[in-house]
Amino acid sequence: MAADAVPQWEERDGGLHRVFEFADFSEAFAFMTRVALVAEKADHHPDWSNSWNRVDITLSSHSAGNVVTDADRDLAARIDRIVA
Repeated sequence: MAADAVPQWEERDGGLHRVFEFADFSEAFAFMTRVALVAEKADHHPDWSNSWNRVDITLSSHSAGNVVTDADRDLAARIDRIVA
């Protein structure tokens, strides 16, 4: 998958980064739950944080030396489909 396949994600510091904002905490938490299920199936887990309605996600392949790989781009695209 090409890097431009995840245009809303910023590649920086060896990872793909994106901030998601929702109407409230419940929506943010529901999103995180859906992402968790997708990430577990992919066996590729995000570094993330949540503060009320905001979810910050960074994807990086630690096993490849903390760089962006196709696994990160694939998971980013799957996450984007959750919010589409």
